[in-house]
Amino acid sequence: MRDEYPGYSPADAERWDPEPDKRPGRTAFQRDRARVLHSAALRRLAGKTQVVTPDQPEVQYAWDASPRTRLTHSLECAQVGRELGATFGCDPDLVETACLAHDLGHPPFGHNGEGALAELAEPCGGFEGNAQSLRLLTRLEPKRFRGSDETAPAGLNLSRAALDAATKYPWPRGVHPADPAARKFGVYADDLPVFRWLRDGAPADRRCFEAQVMDWADDVAYSVHDVEDGLHAGHLDPNMLMAEPERQGIFAVAAERYAPAGTGTEELAEALERLLDQEWWPHGYDGTALAQVRLKNATSQLIGRFCLAAEAATRARYGTGRLTRYAAELIVPREARLECDVLKAVADVYVMQRPDQERLRTRQRVLLAELGEALVRRAPDGLDPQYRALFAAATDDTERLRVIVDQMAALTDASARTLHARLTGGH
Repeated sequence: MRDEYPGYSPADAERWDPEPDKRPGRTAFQRDRARVLHSAALRRLAGKTQVVTPDQPEVQYAWDASPRTRLTHSLECAQVGRELGATFGCDPDLVETACLAHDLGHPPFGHNGEGALAELAEPCGGFEGNAQSLRLLTRLEPKRFRGSDETAPAGLNLSRAALDAATKYPWPRGVHPADPAARKFGVYADDLPVFRWLRDGAPADRRCFEAQVMDWADDVAYSVHDVEDGLHAGHLDPNMLMAEPERQGIFAVAAERYAPAGTGTEELAEALERLLDQEWWPHGYDGTALAQVRLKNATSQLIGRFCLAAEAATRARYGTGRLTRYAAELIVPREARLECDVLKAVADVYVMQRPDQERLRTRQRVLLAELGEALVRRAPDGLDPQYRALFAAATDDTERLRVIVDQMAALTDASARTLHARLTGGH
């Protein structure tokens, strides 16, 4: 492995359950990528909300916007991450695998659904989309069992390096290295054995370089594309970004939700001005072919701008050699991060905070709460065969609740509505 791909060791290619390659000639990371691409969990992302719910008739769009889903976001993140990682000498299949896998555990209705499941799952250790992704990759997605033990699932049985690269938050709940109250965490208590295995030899609380590339690719993809979706849908008039009251609202959201603590309005205003001053910035959008071409060029320019900034800063720190695993930290200049944060705030204000979306999110939260109550009351009724068997094997109420949460997290937006209607009579 070391000779084939400098920067990676034989341990990086090891799997939780050792297995031979059915088709010699592929690398371990090519196998990882194929397993994620062929997984049912990835396909289900096509039916899960990214920012706006695409199949709701009451949500109106100015044009045929075709808003992004979790699947299209993951594919775009994978393209950005693969190319950015390759510039540093990362294995491209490894980085692409991490990008494709990073959202697999996210539930129906986007972050709105994540909050609803977190409330339901509080008695069994909480819910976090990233921890759910690890659980899915190592336990829930049917691909392998450990050895001949059919009671010990191994999930997709990815390589150690692939699992590590897909781990944004390498700590359990309440063990954040700087903030024990932080909401984000990467592993549930009952998944700690495989977590300890994949983190064997890793510096405590540090993310590997490939995970950092994946995380920046994720930020770049969704910040840029959410604004693009807002323009396509007619929710955002670029000229509004020139009006002072509108700008103050954007800066307030950016400072509260996205930018580093202590970031001031002046610095955020400078970040927005840098973007508005670019010759390719879209100062108008009317849905014509010319406008679409200009918008797509702006999207490409933004992605290139953010990736090149990280590449230049990281190379300035670490030189021109191959950067993999724990040999470096990805350096993203503060200016680039703030520009990205401002774009996130723009999408937040003009897309997510629209009244029709807030009304829809309220209904979704109620739906998931009612669905959770119905499943707790009626399970195993309502569970798919895989989760029905896990429910039967559970030894206490905590384990049974976790099975219910796993089932709900696997649902698409549409299947959550359908199951809710069946179990509650549509009320």
